[in-house]
Amino acid sequence: MATRPFGTCFFEQYAQILLTAILGHEFSPLVNRDRPDLQTPDGCTFGIEVTRAMEESKRAEEELLKDISGITPPPGDEEFGQILEYGYAYGLKKGKYIGIKELSYWSMALPMRRILESKVSKVGNGFYGHFEKMGLFVFSRENMKEAEAVKAMNYTLQLQKYLDVRYNQLYLADVNDLFVCNLDDGLKDSSRLIRYPITQEQRREFYQTAVQDAHY
Repeated sequence: MATRPFGTCFFEQYAQILLTAILGHEFSPLVNRDRPDLQTPDGCTFGIEVTRAMEESKRAEEELLKDISGITPPPGDEEFGQILEYGYAYGLKKGKYIGIKELSYWSMALPMRRILESKVSKVGNGFYGHFEKMGLFVFSRENMKEAEAVKAMNYTLQLQKYLDVRYNQLYLADVNDLFVCNLDDGLKDSSRLIRYPITQEQRREFYQTAVQDAHY
């Protein structure tokens, strides 16, 4: 299986950078491939599918914010300048804008519930192959409350309850937080989900690292 240049997807880079920084170096060896997007070089130990969710009720609002290519950045506003230069906005300006390079990525986004249904169905029928451990990473355009993350986690558990092939981990990321959900059997509900706040400094660092090798 060929390895894709990491620069082909800013978000797959961002996901790996975020996971490595927050959860540890076990994520740093992952390579960018297809089915799933991130995986160990051996192609069988650990894989993570990376996707995105955007609530349908927000689409009209996003239409007003999505294209900032015609905006002149205020003097001294480094973040606006970077968004215009690189074409990506995720991680900057508290997630209020979509960079011009991101439009196609978010235009195909589904609401969280439908994303989970689709991805759980695919992992269950072997679409992503067979890995010893599988994760699902979902970028959210909307800021998520912990209660919403719990609902998404419980819905995923319900969807894959009777599947032989399933996700072990669910990662839900908005600009400000990473929710890590352990989907393995035998755990108490109270210990399944951990919230990791992401600081402004971390967001900027993740952004800068992700765009360094991106094709733009």
